[in-house]
Amino acid sequence: MATHILGIRHHGPGSARNVKAFLEAAKPDIILVEGPPEADVILKWATHTELKPPVAILCYQPDNPQQSAFYPFAAFSPEWQAIIYAKQHFIPVRFMDLPSGNQFAIEQEKRKLAEEAIAAPEKEAEKMLPDDESADEKIDNARMLSSDIKHKSAPMKLNQGIYSLAHRKICSNQTDEIAGEEIETSQSIRLDPISYLAQAAGYTDGEKWWEHFVEHRHNNEAIFEAVNEAMGVLRELLPAKDDRLEQLREAHMRKTIRQAEKEMFQNIAVVCGAWHAPALTNMPKQKEDNELLKNLPKVKVECTWIPWTYNRLSFSSGYGAGIASPGWYEHIWQYPTDDGTRWMAKVAKLFRSKQMDTSVAHVIEAVRLAESLAALRNLNKAGLEELNEATLSILCNGEPVMMSLLQNELIVSDRIGEVPVDIPKPPLQLDIEKQQKKLRLPPTADWKDYTLDLRKESDLERSIFLHRLLLLEIKWGHKSDIAGKGTFKEQWRLQWDPAFSIDVIEKGSWGNTTEAASGKYVIDLSKKAKALPDVCGLLEQTIPAELPLAVEALILQINNLAAASGDVIQLMEVIPALVNVSRYGNVRKTDAALVLDIVDSMITRICVSLPAACTGIDEDAAAHLLELFGKMNDAVNLLQEKEITDLWQQTLQLISTNKNTAPVIAGYATRLLADFKLIAGDELVKAFYYAMSPATAPTIAAAWLEGFLKGSGTILLIDQDLWNVVNNWVEQLTEDVFVQLLPLLRRTFSNLSKPERRKLGEKVKSGSSGVVIKQTEIGIDGERAKQGIGVVIRMMGY
Repeated sequence: MATHILGIRHHGPGSARNVKAFLEAAKPDIILVEGPPEADVILKWATHTELKPPVAILCYQPDNPQQSAFYPFAAFSPEWQAIIYAKQHFIPVRFMDLPSGNQFAIEQEKRKLAEEAIAAPEKEAEKMLPDDESADEKIDNARMLSSDIKHKSAPMKLNQGIYSLAHRKICSNQTDEIAGEEIETSQSIRLDPISYLAQAAGYTDGEKWWEHFVEHRHNNEAIFEAVNEAMGVLRELLPAKDDRLEQLREAHMRKTIRQAEKEMFQNIAVVCGAWHAPALTNMPKQKEDNELLKNLPKVKVECTWIPWTYNRLSFSSGYGAGIASPGWYEHIWQYPTDDGTRWMAKVAKLFRSKQMDTSVAHVIEAVRLAESLAALRNLNKAGLEELNEATLSILCNGEPVMMSLLQNELIVSDRIGEVPVDIPKPPLQLDIEKQQKKLRLPPTADWKDYTLDLRKESDLERSIFLHRLLLLEIKWGHKSDIAGKGTFKEQWRLQWDPAFSIDVIEKGSWGNTTEAASGKYVIDLSKKAKALPDVCGLLEQTIPAELPLAVEALILQINNLAAASGDVIQLMEVIPALVNVSRYGNVRKTDAALVLDIVDSMITRICVSLPAACTGIDEDAAAHLLELFGKMNDAVNLLQEKEITDLWQQTLQLISTNKNTAPVIAGYATRLLADFKLIAGDELVKAFYYAMSPATAPTIAAAWLEGFLKGSGTILLIDQDLWNVVNNWVEQLTEDVFVQLLPLLRRTFSNLSKPERRKLGEKVKSGSSGVVIKQTEIGIDGERAKQGIGVVIRMMGY
């Protein structure tokens, strides 16, 4: 009976190649892989023709979907190659990690204990926590996901020289330094053991060392023996944090190995993270492991396959076992003997697609430069760093701008995997995938823009589907405004994130289809919303999703809240949103009569209460009310309902003529009446004289002028009588009063457009009569001017 421990690094093409070669040579009769045992039942899908990496196993708690974990695989992941080998050769393959059900339950218990410890007084917290563990450590442990430990990088010894150097470097550390920094050193070893072997070999970057000495190395038969030996030394010489969860995980791995031996398998291959290899090679007594695994808490867990992306495999996504360059790793997995020529050809193709001239000569010179750099650095072949430097120098002419494009599209890549449609999934997820296929909206890892014309049936269905997902808080699409006055077009930008799978599972409890789930979810949100603006905002989002039952429930609640509300400010805040909702009546074939009935009743209440609300208020309240006035006026104009418009105009007249109205609001109300053509000519000049007369306090007159000029000062340019009133008012101000009013006047005119300010300035310069004062002409020497004519003619080619 033989048991082979294959210590690997997750998502490493070199490790994947070594695992594949070892399995083909050793021909095991069972393969054990680090992963969640609950997922054994879905491994049968691994060889399905429609399952294309990168993919991930999603383990989640059905009654608490946010409690979940992902186990991603790329084609170059060692575990994936082991699974594929087992399925192709019809031998058993099992996951051997501590079940996710146990890990979730342990994590929940630790989180609960940590929260109780934080909430309790200091003395009580000390009693609740173990003597050997601080509160901070308890919190860290509670938040630590199994994947954060499971996917730690594992170093690999490649030859005896590097191994001896690492051994000497570790042993040469001063004892007191190790003791003083025990916790910090232990954490760094757990997070990145590769860095220690890399430093021993003279590298400052563990990733770079790994790439050159592992990913580019072929046919190394003793690789796994070297891994086990190197990891054993690191675990012995460097202090490690006493982590119960990791002990449980390794105990369960050993339990699975013993079970395979008990079932009389004679040739067992074990694929695990390199850090765990020594713990599985030198196994303690079975009784000790059984005691560790005894009476562990457990929750129910379900598993499925989901598409994954290379971006989510990268460090930048926050993935604990992430790699810096998944796109590059895929390249060296597919073309292990490439000297850089194929890679540079891909770079050239990418640059050409962006209209950047790149010739064959550029590619040749870049490859030569990368090889020269590798030779100078004593490397056996050019790696990604050398190829990037050559790209920057030759193809980008030293300009780093295009390197960001290379990073996103080739080095990391926007590749997304695929899973079969018949894989067991929650009903809501199946409906979403069905709608995506029907509406031709494929999920992609990169951004994709769509402009939807709502007059077309297919685009209207797309819009409805995307709005329903937004209501379910599945933010696959981001809607942006389109320039123009029409409401029949929408701009969407879509990008799929694998983490949306958790949101889909969570929202699946509301219904089996997007229509049912979004409708019930909105109704539930409406019951929880107590403020009128919140409900109106929810209605604005719901109308485009065409959910009649939800819309009816929201309208009923808005009507009840509006009837009970005596706050005119709150009513004015929601009117624009409701009027905007009514705009979809024609485009979306939706009956907006119910919304308009509510709008009519609310505007009536506003018009009754608004004149009183404009009196006796301070400057800040007046400024806020002024903004609401503008939006309210736009909403009334948008409705184009004669009765509503007449009622609004009557209200403006009451406000503008009331002596107690805030001056800035009175001025703006007068301006709106002038825009409606209800006050003009002598009557408007009379209102101006009254507001700007010497009997009126200068500050009040300035505030009234600010309100009147809000939005546009063109009226002063075209109406000379109004201009004369303002000009005479300014002229009669004393110097002290003018200095006092200057900040207010500056604010008033600064809100006007630049052309308006320029024209007003020219009018001031010309005088109130409108006759422009001629500028003094500068004398011109005609004789000297004639001498330049010949030169100009020759310059023009005549």
